Amino acid sequence: MDEAIKQIGQRLKGLREVLNIDASEIAELCGISLDHYLKIEAGEADPSVYRLAKISKRFGIDLNVLLFGEEPNASRYFITRRGHGVPTDRAKGYEFKHLAYGFRGRKVEPFITKVDPLPEGTTRNFNSHEGQEFIYVTEGSLQVNLGSKSFTLEPGDSFYFDSTQPHNFMALNQQPVYFLVVII
Repeated sequence: MDEAIKQIGQRLKGLREVLNIDASEIAELCGISLDHYLKIEAGEADPSVYRLAKISKRFGIDLNVLLFGEEPNASRYFITRRGHGVPTDRAKGYEFKHLAYGFRGRKVEPFITKVDPLPEGTTRNFNSHEGQEFIYVTEGSLQVNLGSKSFTLEPGDSFYFDSTQPHNFMALNQQPVYFLVVII
């Protein structure tokens, strides 16, 4: 696994030890097995940005601390120039760029996301997490699968949903798709 994932695992383990939290409690919070969670702490499994956001909210730790090991420092405004969001690749086939990583006390987590097409006949795993999510497609065609329903979104379309519902995103037409994601 890459060095960034190992460092996130170390920060998670340190947080858990400082707060005297049993690993099984965090595994349960994330909806994964204890074995899988311990692999995340060991840097052997990808934690996913959704799980990190869940841990961040539950324990009052800024997501930046878990992702990058740094506290954000802007409190009045923060600008992210085109193409300069902080990459947070946490799921295969998804590329996230965090757009407000330097703003302290964020109420939402905004990302520009790219989803690559999958080989014909394959699908992505479903994910769910606390809160709500807003997406806005900027380029390409996006299939949003929410529970047993599927929706196709084109550039300029948006979608707001309860993210506790199982969901995934698929690029259509064998082309990557780009969209804004705001996790609330």
